[in-house]
Amino acid sequence: MTQRNIIKIAEQDFVFLSYAEQNAEKNFADLKRKIPWAKRVHGVDGIDAAHKACAEVSDTEHFITVDGDTIVDPKFLNVQLDTTVLGLTDDYQFSWTGNINVNNLKYGNGSLKMWTRDFVRNMKTHENTDGTDETQIEFCYFDKYYQLPECYSTSIINSTPSQAWRAGFREGVKMSLNRGKRVQDINTEIWIKNLQKLLIWMNVGTDVEHGWWSCFGARHGCYLTMCTDWDTNKTRDFAHLDELWNEVEQSNVEQLMKHYSESLIDVGVNIGMTPLEPQQSKWFKQVYVNSPRRFK
Repeated sequence: MTQRNIIKIAEQDFVFLSYAEQNAEKNFADLKRKIPWAKRVHGVDGIDAAHKACAEVSDTEHFITVDGDTIVDPKFLNVQLDTTVLGLTDDYQFSWTGNINVNNLKYGNGSLKMWTRDFVRNMKTHENTDGTDETQIEFCYFDKYYQLPECYSTSIINSTPSQAWRAGFREGVKMSLNRGKRVQDINTEIWIKNLQKLLIWMNVGTDVEHGWWSCFGARHGCYLTMCTDWDTNKTRDFAHLDELWNEVEQSNVEQLMKHYSESLIDVGVNIGMTPLEPQQSKWFKQVYVNSPRRFK
């Protein structure tokens, strides 16, 4: 009989990973009430470096990262992952589905992730990338990175206008790329499910507080990616994103929205001039069904 390898989530370390999220303190307090043994890494510059810091504070070989804007469903503690049934080895990294509160999308962005310390200590991503396009601003293209369909978390990205803008901006960039590479025709060179998510980011969310800013941010990020030679790797540089936000705050955002939208339509991005109205946005979220996640 084959010996089963079962990883019990309740036996793993949890590390709350925060940087400058305006709702991080509230979210960490919520996590500690649910998972008293949760640890925290805060304010580490560099996304790769921050994850390596999480690996160092973990006392278990597998550990869970919880992003600073994320609320965890306590049902997650009941999960037992059988890697034998999945046909995987013990050195895989796992990502569950995360819910985005503004637009109700459910996918890997902001999701709960389970890593192994050895993998994180040796990985080269983001500011520590080995130079490949796929590792410049993403984790999800590693060979031993497995995506699971269940959802046990919600990312609260709209506690302030700047937080909503940044969340939308970063996804506006990422979803405009093909595995980290720029494209000429977004309608044929982007995976269709990512293109759909991009269009939703740019149009849905005005029915909640600051949701308009996430739509604006997504259009801003897509515009810089598709219509300028802006360095998309700066998506990982939070200090640079702060500078961009400061420029936005001091600008006429209605004129910027018009400019970004017109420019994106000119290069074939199928969006309207403005996001959906609040009632339309609310209706869309009621009827939209998230696509099942793609497995590796």
